[in-house]
Amino acid sequence: LAERLGQTEATLCWSSEGKKEVFVLSENNLDATLQQMLSIVSKRFGTDLITAVGHRIVHGGEKFIKPTLLNTSILDEIASISHLAPLHNPANLSGVRAAMKLFPRLPHIAVFDTAFHHAMPSHAYMYAVPYQWYREYGVRRYGFHGTSHHYVAQAAADILGYKLNDCQLITVHLGNGCSATAVKNGVGVDTTMGMTPLEGLVMGTRSGDVDPGMHDYITKQSGDSLEAVTASLNSKSGLLGLSEKSNDMRTLLAASEAGEEKPQLAINLFCYRLAKAIAALTVALERLDGLVFTGGIGENADTIREKTCLQLTSIGIKLDTQKNQQHGHLSNGYISQSGAKTPVLVIATDEEWMIAKYVASTLHNRSNNA
Repeated sequence: LAERLGQTEATLCWSSEGKKEVFVLSENNLDATLQQMLSIVSKRFGTDLITAVGHRIVHGGEKFIKPTLLNTSILDEIASISHLAPLHNPANLSGVRAAMKLFPRLPHIAVFDTAFHHAMPSHAYMYAVPYQWYREYGVRRYGFHGTSHHYVAQAAADILGYKLNDCQLITVHLGNGCSATAVKNGVGVDTTMGMTPLEGLVMGTRSGDVDPGMHDYITKQSGDSLEAVTASLNSKSGLLGLSEKSNDMRTLLAASEAGEEKPQLAINLFCYRLAKAIAALTVALERLDGLVFTGGIGENADTIREKTCLQLTSIGIKLDTQKNQQHGHLSNGYISQSGAKTPVLVIATDEEWMIAKYVASTLHNRSNNA
């Protein structure tokens, strides 16, 4: 796990069999970090024990709706849709190319964040804009965080005693990026993120939903270019923009408790928008078998879960204060009151494990079809 890249305190944490080593990154740019990361893997295991490499790719567009074996032409196709996720896909592809260089003989398989949402009905993924925009430019809602939503949906179904293909959930992934998804019988049928990861909930540095007319208004008022306004909505907005302090929820919670008004505003707006989105997603379901929180904020910020759920009593949400403060650790993930209409769970996501499962399944299918 590489953290704080681009900052002086950048580190690389290697964990294996309960042991952890932390390396300070003297060269903390992406390429150098990837090389050091992959070198550690190679030294610890040797290339003989590694059978494949799985890669998370944020945007797969409409074409990539399942794990895909990578080659040069596929990489070119992924690069051709990078304009849909300019902050993510190019960095993802840098990781792929670095790994391919280090492990040239291994199969490399891409797992797309958008794939889990490919079954959304057209009334959920289309925008009310000229249809030509969809036909010619691919303008539609795609959704993201699919690997995480899939993992916690399966885990929640197991805990609740359902089969995933007969379970209806709302899963909420809260980190620096945030999204909520309606999962119906094992597939995502609606979600908060859209054509790009900028749409939807308030996030660490991303605005989430705003009036589209704001772009034109700000360019005229400020003199900034459209590109500059879009960059501000991606990197200077959200919790950071509102609080004028930090995009880190831990910092904002501490500041809020100390009485700082702007962090309090950022937190209140974050929770209100989240609660509103969760309530809206129930429209995509026939019933609600459970609400699931995951991600760094979702798993660890009991205050955020409480503030959000207090605004969801209309759909049967009632938290157990003690279970919530324990993050569900002592109650099999449950943080709702016993007998509440809608169970609420906290489940730690494991996107890496899910990617490994996708990769293993792809290799198995490839072998059977050989």
